[in-house]
Amino acid sequence: MNEEKVSASLTVPVRAAKVFAVLADPAAHAAIDGTGWVREPVERAPLTEVGQVFRMDMYHPGHPDGDYQVANKVHVLDPPLAIGWLTGQDKGEGRLEFGGWNWRYDLAPAGPSETRITLTYDWSEVPESVREYIRFPPFGPGHLADSLRHLAGLVGAG
Repeated sequence: MNEEKVSASLTVPVRAAKVFAVLADPAAHAAIDGTGWVREPVERAPLTEVGQVFRMDMYHPGHPDGDYQVANKVHVLDPPLAIGWLTGQDKGEGRLEFGGWNWRYDLAPAGPSETRITLTYDWSEVPESVREYIRFPPFGPGHLADSLRHLAGLVGAG
């Protein structure tokens, strides 16, 4: 762990294409999440291109409204090796604002039918004005490992 990025890895006995397909399906994200904050996708279209925006319903007891929505923008898409998105908010009138943090999954072959999954949460671009009211990372140390275990279960490897 460095000061502005955390990662966790897990090897699963499944090919990368199968893992990638689950990650590219926003409907699977609530089941992958290790915090319980991610709820349902607003749109159910699979993630297929850089620049694509997908919105997710969320819940956090520390959020002023409890229930809220995020707008995620795909910024990495290299099937079946990598997928990642920036997290932000819809500010109205079609204007999106991103907070400076992102999620990324890197998939690497680890044998004839195994995949090494690395999940990285990076908040290095978060401005100081946001850091004043949000602690980074906003989750406990086991979150990434929990998410990877949940993903392994979804792809039939755990």
